[in-house]
Formats: sequence, C-alpha cells, structure tokens
Amino acid sequence: MWDSTLQILQRELGKALYETAIMLGLSLFLGLVFGLILGLLLYLSAHKQFFYHATLNKVLGTIVNVVRSIPFIILVVFTLPLTFALTGTKIGPVAAAVPLSICAIAFYARLVEGSLKEVDSGVIEAAVASGANKRLIITDVLLKEAAPSLIRGFTVTFISLIGFSAMSGMVGGGGIGNIAIQYGYYRYETGVMLFTIIILVLFVQLVQWLGDHYAHKLHH
Repeated sequence: MWDSTLQILQRELGKALYETAIMLGLSLFLGLVFGLILGLLLYLSAHKQFFYHATLNKVLGTIVNVVRSIPFIILVVFTLPLTFALTGTKIGPVAAAVPLSICAIAFYARLVEGSLKEVDSGVIEAAVASGANKRLIITDVLLKEAAPSLIRGFTVTFISLIGFSAMSGMVGGGGIGNIAIQYGYYRYETGVMLFTIIILVLFVQLVQWLGDHYAHKLHH
C-alpha cells in the first residue's frame, strides 16, 4: 500500500499543492479586499454618525445572507455561467477560485461587520467630539480598534476556504481535495487519503496559530 501511496504522491502532490495555492491565493485576496469593503458598507450604512442608508444596508445584507445560505457545492454549480464568462473555463483552480471568492467575500463581510460593532461606542463619540472627520474616524479609530478581531475573522475565513478548496476537487477544481477523491476514495488508496488529511490538519493548525499570534500582537 505504501509503495503505491508514495508513487501517487510523487506524481501528483506538487501539482495539487500548486493548484490549491492558486485557489486560496486568489480567493483570499479578493475575499479580504471586497469582504472588508462590503463589511464596512454594512456597518457604515447602519449608523447615522456615518453614512446611514437603510435601503442600501438592507439590499447588501440580503445579498450576503443569500450567498451564505447556499451550500458551497450548489454555489459552484450555480455560478458556472459566471465562472465561464470570467475565466473561459469551468474547471481548474482559477475557475474554482470564482465561487470560492464569492463565498469568502460574503463570509468575511459579516465578520467584518461584527468586528466593527464590537468597537466601544464611547471611543467613536470621543473622536467625534474632538472634531475628527469621518474618514479619520474610520481609518484611525474603527479599523485600528477592530484590528485584532478583523484578523481573527480573516483567520476563520481562511480556514473555511481551506475546507471549501478541498471540496472543490469534487467538481474539477483540482488541488489536495482532488487527490483525496480520485485516489483515496475512488481507488481505495487509504494511504493517500490519510496523507491529505494530515496535510490539511497541519495547514489549518499553522493558519490558526499565525492568526492568533498576530491578533495578540495588535491587541497590545
């Protein structure tokens, strides 16, 4: 069994890690940028101190809730036309990054909104009383005060995407999940399945440790 496992891993592991890196890299970058923007909009449009707009808040909140309520596998299938329009293909790591990014943006946006809501209102009121403008309050008060929580939220998003990226192997996304499904499940290569599980567990542990470390540093 182990000889077969080693042969498969030597042949497929490098490619799988590369595909997983592409999926995670693209989706994490887009999730961080647009998720942060969307989360900010959700928070700011709900407060009269900033840019209160009830209709915008309701529309954005509904979109986020709809995306988050769709199971990832169904989201992959549902977004296939969009994926093909953007990437020119329906399979591969770049194509898989499209539904992963959509999922990451919606997921992180809610976490950003929650992190901003945890900022002490007294700190904001003090900044307003001191004459700070809205841009300064957002960048130097809101985001700085919420930074540890934002990093923890990004860590949770990252870990969720690791699981989703593995799942995308079932629908032609490639990566670590594809090895586990193609060899560990369909060909009964138990060693391959165990190895991919160990890789994913260690990766998640590393991401969690890094997230906690940097959140703790910013907290102080």
